[in-house]
Amino acid sequence: MYNVSDYLKNSAEKYDDKIAVIEEDKSITYSEFNDRCKRVGSFLGLRSFFNEPIIIFMDKCIDTLTAFFGAVYAGCFYSLVNPELPPNRIGSIREVLRSRVVITDEEHMTLAKELFGGLNIYDIRELIKTDINEEALAAAEKMHIDTDPLYVNFTSGSTGIPKGVAISHRSVIEFIDIFTKQFGFKNEDIIANQAPFDFDVSVKDIFSSIKMGATLVIIPKRYFSSPAALLDYICDNKATTLTWAVSALCLVTTFHGLDYKVPETVEKVLFSGEVMPVKHLKQWMEHLPKATFVNLYGPTEITCNCTYHVIDRSRDYDGKLPIGKAFPNERVYLMDEGGHIINEPDKTGEICIAGTSVGLGYYNNDEQTEKAFTINPNVKGYGELIYKTGDLGYYNEAGEIMFNGRKDFQIKYQGHRIELEEVDKAIMEVPEVVRSCTIFDEEKSKLYGFYIGDIDKKELNARLRETMPVYMMPTFLIQREEFPMTKNGKIDRKKLMEERKKK
Repeated sequence: MYNVSDYLKNSAEKYDDKIAVIEEDKSITYSEFNDRCKRVGSFLGLRSFFNEPIIIFMDKCIDTLTAFFGAVYAGCFYSLVNPELPPNRIGSIREVLRSRVVITDEEHMTLAKELFGGLNIYDIRELIKTDINEEALAAAEKMHIDTDPLYVNFTSGSTGIPKGVAISHRSVIEFIDIFTKQFGFKNEDIIANQAPFDFDVSVKDIFSSIKMGATLVIIPKRYFSSPAALLDYICDNKATTLTWAVSALCLVTTFHGLDYKVPETVEKVLFSGEVMPVKHLKQWMEHLPKATFVNLYGPTEITCNCTYHVIDRSRDYDGKLPIGKAFPNERVYLMDEGGHIINEPDKTGEICIAGTSVGLGYYNNDEQTEKAFTINPNVKGYGELIYKTGDLGYYNEAGEIMFNGRKDFQIKYQGHRIELEEVDKAIMEVPEVVRSCTIFDEEKSKLYGFYIGDIDKKELNARLRETMPVYMMPTFLIQREEFPMTKNGKIDRKKLMEERKKK
């Protein structure tokens, strides 16, 4: 198998009249969905966009998935750009991708023309009216190889420029085949999608569902501000599988949603993105006594996840869950600062990953790619490519990997990887701000934005919301007259937080 479109072709052939995707009051069968995707693919294929990025500028919906697979059928790769992002960030993403094509819908057409002027902007409603051209689709398939990109997802960059992570078909096929087998996904599953489609957690939802011929239920974003409505929706659709970000699961338990209604059909809960608080996990486990719970770990720069740990209900985790062991056909190393492999327990090292899951690098960014995607110094005779995550870990006595924070100023916040330097840069771009220092309290999962400048925090908050994604916004903005400094003339971050905690 060389192309993820084979997942769709196979399922459309086996389960033609089965519901493939549900979107509130809409649904589509596998045969209908495949037909639409081939129409979009025919349109793009006839216009010679082979192996080029296609910008998808829509909210997550059936039409978005149609655009994804349409791009794939044409031998292209896709990158979802969330219309809710600030215009300056969208502009930065546009500069990185250098795409010629944008697919959008009626709702976002006017905004797309403002932000992507000069590009070919197409309405998905018109594309699905295209006649299927089997010759054009066959030509694209013939030229395709499995190491061609499938998608580009964007993460934060320390320079203020978003980094686009390119992932190949081969990586996704390898991972999804193992992932679905490892955790017993089946044709009867109903997978309730929580993650945005520009967040790699959704890759597991989309491709696991299409591969298995299961049903994907798209949960509208607004339900995550109303736990009761969210649980009603999950229960009404009889969801069996939740592959969610930790923050989404914690939202339900924080507001005691499971006391209102329990989604009793759920059999699997797989979570990732942040450290799962054990007290929240226990609430889910108590309400779903027969369900399997799995802690997953992996950065955006690989395909979804590299390690997993199946929760043992009889075990006392003492407040901290392992990220576990490597998936089959993935190799996870712990390396010290000298690049030497760590094997003994309780010694901290950087988590590094090798294998097919490793991404193609940062799109149109050779400098950052060379820093993070490098050759393993411990392997002689050939060049084993590894991704250096910047995450720290150690082995416990059982040989399981335990997550132990970050090596640098990159953090996991609200399920997203964020460079603190990018947050600082955004705050500093406000003219009245003289100095800024952003600090993450990992224990409380709070982001503090300290600043010096003649602007009150309410006004600064309003200004930042015009330029920053919501998930990068500091939890608290704190105005100061000066910053404590170290002997080396750097901001004393430790003292800054100590002073904050005393107040």
